[in-house]
Amino acid sequence: MERHGFVHDMLDVKVLILYIMARVAYPVDLQKIYELSYQDDGLSYFDVAEAVPQMIESGHLERVDGERYVITEKGREAGSVTEDSVAYPVMQRARAAVERYNRDVRRSSFVKTEIRQRECGDFTVQMSLNDEVSDLLRLELMAPTQKQAHRLAGAFSRNAETIYRLVMDQLLSEEKENS
Repeated sequence: MERHGFVHDMLDVKVLILYIMARVAYPVDLQKIYELSYQDDGLSYFDVAEAVPQMIESGHLERVDGERYVITEKGREAGSVTEDSVAYPVMQRARAAVERYNRDVRRSSFVKTEIRQRECGDFTVQMSLNDEVSDLLRLELMAPTQKQAHRLAGAFSRNAETIYRLVMDQLLSEEKENS
């Protein structure tokens, strides 16, 4: 059967994986490698699942933290030599996917939520927004149900920067009115 797309054989799969792994800022598991690699209809999960162990064996990838992977120096060198063979549309989509992933992981390291059940049966939701130095905002709210606690935590995770900006604007606007 003829394969469609730009990825035609195992070499194409490995070159694409090297291209992606050279740009990922954090160790990733097999599923994430597949998600970032799936930029072409010619690629399947089974191709990635076959390629990654071969790339570990050849020394291009290294297993860290259990089932997570990073590129090795040998992999970086091989990737830099071969990356121009990745089809341009696939390369563009892969680069955008990796940038989105790196941005999301970096952001999640700054936004934290924790839900704890209190003795009386309700829940405390602790939420914080950090920069690389310290907390910018720490907020603790009570939620009567676990479902509401999870909704609060999720909403904060998605909107932490907006919440911070609104709180700052509100608190500082009062000062402007009194000036």
